Amino acid sequence: MLLFTLVAVAVDSSEHADDFVRAKFSTREIIEKYYLGFVPYIWSLLFPLFVFIAVIFFTSRLAARSEIIAILASGTPYTRFLRPYWVGGILLASLLWVGSRYWIPKANIIRAEFQSKYIDQNDPTRNVFTTNCANCFYRRIDTNTFVGIRDYDTATRTARGFFMERVKGTRVYYNLRGETMTWDTALTKWKLYRVVERKVDSVGERIAYLDTMVLSIPLKPAELRRDEYLKDKLTTPELKALIRREKQRGTEGLSASQVEWYRRTATPVSVVLLTLIGVVVASRKTRGGSGVHLAIGIVIASLYIMSDRFSTVFAVKGSLPPILAAWLPNVVFGGVAYWMYRRTPK
Repeated sequence: MLLFTLVAVAVDSSEHADDFVRAKFSTREIIEKYYLGFVPYIWSLLFPLFVFIAVIFFTSRLAARSEIIAILASGTPYTRFLRPYWVGGILLASLLWVGSRYWIPKANIIRAEFQSKYIDQNDPTRNVFTTNCANCFYRRIDTNTFVGIRDYDTATRTARGFFMERVKGTRVYYNLRGETMTWDTALTKWKLYRVVERKVDSVGERIAYLDTMVLSIPLKPAELRRDEYLKDKLTTPELKALIRREKQRGTEGLSASQVEWYRRTATPVSVVLLTLIGVVVASRKTRGGSGVHLAIGIVIASLYIMSDRFSTVFAVKGSLPPILAAWLPNVVFGGVAYWMYRRTPK
């Protein structure tokens, strides 16, 4: 972990040198405001690879010294030989499981704040929107209610051009519009100004004009903040609550959040699978020694990472179910681990 961290920080610091200079950070500020979040993120991303390479290196050394041959020749079952690996793999997987659910999201807050403030704002490809309104929101807040907001300011919690519609079937039976809308911290509700309220029923249309109106809707100011790193910054219970709430509202485009939720369990399981594959690969004594084992291990790890990335893209951009995208690499490599275990000399 230390070696990979040094390499990752060296490469990343060279790429972000201009951003650090533009932000006018001292060395201490660079560490506190970026690398305290970046290093745990890299650890969580490559932790299965760290365990895999460590298992291969250690087991390959045992095999090169004929210690595994001696263990098996003494009558020790292969399953007994694997027991310490199972224990170590499960302990490390549990550590990653807890970290990815609670600790890593806290570190991602530091990394995401630097990323959004000093990198994304200067990236022209991230500032291109499909519409001319970058601060517009259109949300479904319950099964039959839709709200739209134009030019929302997160600092003052003020918006212009608010409207709300309630529909029944294909008919709009209620429409509410306000020129401006602000968040009342005392009432913890929204307050509308210069309001036009329309109600449509079997009798006809009724219109009312109001100077102010207090509006109670299940929509908080924090939900109107555009944050593409939100799923990475939430702990697993918070992420689960977010997905459940947005599902109830009928929000689309939740695949990325769902994949992240499932992956926080699937990735720790991959630690155990890669541990087993590493033992099976490295327990055979070969002429090439540790070098051959490490080469095979790196190829297997690369295939695993590629399959994981491909499944994620197909889930976010395509129609692959999120749970399948998160668990498909584990299912495939679980089969590979079982096949290799069956074929290894015992």
